Amino acid sequence: MGWTTEEFGDSHEGIVGAVLADGSEPKPAYFDIGSGAETYRTSEWWAYDGSVTRPRAAAVRASCSCGWRGPSTPVPWDELDTDGLEELDVSGPRRDWSEHIRAVERQTVPLPADLAGLLNALEDKLIPLAEDAPAAALRAVAALDRLTRRAGREAACVLEEEGDQRWEALGRALGIGADRARSLVTRYLLLR
Repeated sequence: MGWTTEEFGDSHEGIVGAVLADGSEPKPAYFDIGSGAETYRTSEWWAYDGSVTRPRAAAVRASCSCGWRGPSTPVPWDELDTDGLEELDVSGPRRDWSEHIRAVERQTVPLPADLAGLLNALEDKLIPLAEDAPAAALRAVAALDRLTRRAGREAACVLEEEGDQRWEALGRALGIGADRARSLVTRYLLLR
């Protein structure tokens, strides 16, 4: 299971990845999860324990789906029980990935301070309202949904009118990949 944030989703999914002795990353490992055509694919470090035909990880590091990699830390195989792969302390890679996410956040387009304040205040009001008066909270959420669809469509139309979409730049501004940025614009263009 990878690490994600609600804002960036799978554009910045992090894992503790394996590093081989030569410094390279192994190819993804596949596991049969039962009868049928279902297989599980992972690049997480624990899959590279040297069993079956898979290589043994010499080190671990935080890996992000965007291509970012953190510093490597050696795996102390002689200190781990044969069945105790979960004993490896992965708090360092987790901190490295969290710092990467903070760097991504700093590179995104900033929200105007007054709007950020309104969003925070809205969250502070809506969450308790959902517990105390769920029908009122749903009414407020429906109104917000209508507003966000209108604003999203307007923003998407402006971007479309500019022509020559620069999906990479838009993705960076939003902290997501270019494909996801294009999908976001398309989704809002199709809303009525």
